Amino acid sequence: IYSVNEGNTKYWHPWFSAYVDSLKHRKEPYRARYIGSMVADVHRTILYGGVFCYPDDAKNTSGKLRYLYEAAPMAFIVE
Repeated sequence: IYSVNEGNTKYWHPWFSAYVDSLKHRKEPYRARYIGSMVADVHRTILYGGVFCYPDDAKNTSGKLRYLYEAAPMAFIVE
C-alpha cells in the first residue's frame, strides 16, 4: 500500500513522480490508499505495511508536515 495525494502529481519533482510510478509498476504493485488524514494513513501503514509520503513540491517548497505536532509525534509512534 502506498499513501500519497496524487491530486498534486503535476507539482511533484520528476524524481518523486518516477518513484511513485515504480511503486505502481512492480511485479507485485503497491495499491494506492489515501484518506487525506495523516493519522489514519499512518495508522494503516503501521498495521499493513507500505509507504506514507507527503513530499515537497512546486506549491509547497518546504513540504506541509509541521514538525512539532505532526511529524515528530508520528515518528515517535512509528519508531
